[in-house]
Amino acid sequence: MHRFVNELERPVGTHLYGRRMYEVMSYWETVDTGLDQPAVIRDYAEIWQEADKIVYSKTLETVRSARTRIERDFDPDTVRALKASAERDLSVGGPDLAAQAIKAGLVDEYHLFVVPYVAGGGTRFLPDSVRLELELMDERRFGNGVAHLHYRTRA
Repeated sequence: MHRFVNELERPVGTHLYGRRMYEVMSYWETVDTGLDQPAVIRDYAEIWQEADKIVYSKTLETVRSARTRIERDFDPDTVRALKASAERDLSVGGPDLAAQAIKAGLVDEYHLFVVPYVAGGGTRFLPDSVRLELELMDERRFGNGVAHLHYRTRA
């Protein structure tokens, strides 16, 4: 499954993160990538480190990773311009930020991982009052019970 995620992430040139998601993902900046680590871990660390990161936060003072900058406010027009000029894919991480991007009509594709575990609660990533038609592009089941669903927004 990790190899599959690596291949999903490989085309991403810029990650857009909310503060909490960035703090989780910044682990990959300093993860041990010695030869004693599995190849998929070393590969993902390299993929993540080579991508640009924009963190949307009103409270974060400094970043813990290279190729990273902080933006105080999410501006859909600025992201739309970034998306139009990008040579590689953009990815959105974090439920609050994802909700804003979805509401602004900036999300073209959705990669959903359904995990066979119910925890209850959490922050919603689907905003109120948004209705989209999605087209199923692909689905994949993994031996651990996880299912991946890939949807594209219909025009």
